[in-house]
Amino acid sequence: MHFDRKNYSDKILIDLYEALLRPRMIEEKMLILLRQGKISKWFSGIGQEAISIGCTYPLQDDEYILPMHRNLGVFTTRKIPYSRLFAQFQGKLSGFSNGRDRSFHFGTNDYHIVGMISHLGPQLAVADGIALANMLKKEKKATLVFTGDGGASEGDFHEALNVAAVWDLPVIFVVENNGYGLSTPSNEQFKFKSFVDKGPGYGIDAVKIDGNNVLEVYDTIRQLAENVRKNPRPVLVEAMTFRMRGHEEASGTKYVPTELMEKWAKKDPLQNYEAYLLKEKVLDEATIKKIRKAIQNDIERGLEKAYAEEMPKASTATEIADMYAPFEQKVVQPQSEGKNKKRYVDAISDGLKQSLEKYPELVIMGQDIAEYGGVFKITEGFVETFGKERIRNTPLCESAIIGIGLGMSIKKQKSVVEMQFADFVTCGFNQIVNNLAKSHYRWGQNADVVVRMPTGAGVAAGPFHSQSNEAWFFHTPGLKIVYPSNPADAKGLLCAAIEDPNPVIYFEHKFLYRSLTDDIHDDYYTTEIGKAKLVAAGENLSIITYGMGVHWAREVMESMPELSADILDLRSLLPWDKEAVAETVKKTSRVLVLHEDCMTGGIGGEISAWISEHCFEHLDAPVMREASLDTAVPFSPPLEQNFLPKGRLQQKIKDLVEF
Repeated sequence: MHFDRKNYSDKILIDLYEALLRPRMIEEKMLILLRQGKISKWFSGIGQEAISIGCTYPLQDDEYILPMHRNLGVFTTRKIPYSRLFAQFQGKLSGFSNGRDRSFHFGTNDYHIVGMISHLGPQLAVADGIALANMLKKEKKATLVFTGDGGASEGDFHEALNVAAVWDLPVIFVVENNGYGLSTPSNEQFKFKSFVDKGPGYGIDAVKIDGNNVLEVYDTIRQLAENVRKNPRPVLVEAMTFRMRGHEEASGTKYVPTELMEKWAKKDPLQNYEAYLLKEKVLDEATIKKIRKAIQNDIERGLEKAYAEEMPKASTATEIADMYAPFEQKVVQPQSEGKNKKRYVDAISDGLKQSLEKYPELVIMGQDIAEYGGVFKITEGFVETFGKERIRNTPLCESAIIGIGLGMSIKKQKSVVEMQFADFVTCGFNQIVNNLAKSHYRWGQNADVVVRMPTGAGVAAGPFHSQSNEAWFFHTPGLKIVYPSNPADAKGLLCAAIEDPNPVIYFEHKFLYRSLTDDIHDDYYTTEIGKAKLVAAGENLSIITYGMGVHWAREVMESMPELSADILDLRSLLPWDKEAVAETVKKTSRVLVLHEDCMTGGIGGEISAWISEHCFEHLDAPVMREASLDTAVPFSPPLEQNFLPKGRLQQKIKDLVEF
């Protein structure tokens, strides 16, 4: 291994040595503790330390790094107190995730680190979001994110690099190529010879470095970081290295040929660098012993403090509350009485426009939303008013754009992400349910992101442009879900969703866009999230519904003048208004839960179960449900109308009243 010190001082060389030694000595201790059962799992980075150190050391302290399993050196180089690191590994409260996540699955804004989730790829887009926020704030900063050769097989890798290239984001993408994804060798992961071959395909620079040579890594990253700060653009770095232990300790390394292990053992980054410094007389044995002794003392003190801390005492109230960033909504009333007739689609446009005016840090992202104005023309004219920095056309990459929203939130910026159709959210599902939803619970970072979801059937759009998929998210703690049924709520709930610092999924029914008009306030205002509204009062039954269900219920009840019903518009699905539901149940004693989503697994099942458990003594009949068929949404109008519940609603009401 050839080391070129260039003009770097002895101090820098010794600092890099100590930085290399710290994660190695911690790991050696952790492996002992693992065998003793004092920690539950360990992902070893032995043999790869030079990458973490060489990448972290040249970055500025306030530049974000997004590490992976084998990047302990990032945390130690950023000088995180060992007691907190060790407490994190032991699941204690003074760690960074309050015992809720393990190893490096956490972030800390104090040290400008954002840890991974187990799905590996999503953090690449989060890095894009941090870099975008830096650019929008005119901050000349680099962002560095790690992935592995195995993780780079995920679609998130492509999406993140592609967006970074198109938007010229100052992100350094570091691929730690250690030859294996768990036990799968590179030749079974990809066909190309080198990751640098990918750079030209994305229109970005790519370099390959010896990931075991700490001076080469340091020098390369230092130059790249200086360059992208001045000339913002992404860079791909392939760091060649090898994993000397299992993917995690339980995996072992039996699948690795012996000769390969022996070859890479000779390239140990610590041993080779130490030998070089001794040879150059930058270090001597006495200094090495002194450094080792100091590190050993730091480790023992950190462990002593971590061991002294008790395991966390569980509090159900705290656990539930911490799924969300603290926020007490103060409903904003309009400042004047001015009203105008506006369509549902115009109300949404109004809410977006006025929120952009209210929050200069708000950015809207989506496919075709800029000059074209979106496929439903909701953002038409926005570019002329707010500019392309804030009204951003995106490539076809739902996962990356949602992840970018989280990255922007880390930098205290708001974002609204438009899914062109709610059906397409499947391509970004992981980012929503595992990144946005769990971020605050895991490490206290809110996700200030609204995902707009044009939803629903009735327009003969077929199976992939008509689905009602709110139940997918209803099951996910950490999200909020709103679903307005009318123009006034469409504006008020959208403004409230943008105001809320938590992730909100905002459903807007396509059929209502231009078919529904109402008098709504011209001024900015918000509607309370979590509060239902009684839109009709009656005596014979209660219809609990939302979205199109509100209009079906009203229409059908008008055709049955002999009966009257409470029609309760939930408006918010997560949280939903249990108090309003209980009140209408007690009043009529007969309940029908109606929704456009399919019957099985729909939200109606949960509401019905809650009523049966909490309001049973007030019921004079079983809680009934009406919903769409348990099929995909058909294209042909007669088939679609048969799929939807409206045609079955009158008979269901009769069955309930006559029970």
